Amino acid sequence: MSALLITIHVIVCVALIMIVLLQTGKGADMGASFGGGSSQTFFGSTGASTFLGKATTAAAIVFMLTSLSLAYVSSHKGGSSIMSETERPVASQPAVPENSETTEPDTAPSASDSETAGDNAAN
Repeated sequence: MSALLITIHVIVCVALIMIVLLQTGKGADMGASFGGGSSQTFFGSTGASTFLGKATTAAAIVFMLTSLSLAYVSSHKGGSSIMSETERPVASQPAVPENSETTEPDTAPSASDSETAGDNAAN
């Protein structure tokens, strides 16, 4: 299903690009650049809409519909994610030391601490 939607979407993208590039810009004729009367009308000199204008509208609608449907299909796809196929790592337990005796920290000052304390007292 999604392969068909992607194919239609790509074809509509290319068609939309080609249709837009085939159209002439508004006021591109020579008379419009010098203030010709035909460019001052409400719809211009070509009338309300041309075939390329209608084709652009149709291609844009199909493009939007395929975009929305591709987004819907990709968000509701079940079980095909890379993350869902991999197993979660087992949480490791903290290492317990083999000697389970509790030892109190050494609170006696070291020799370097007593020397610095003596030096500070002498000063």
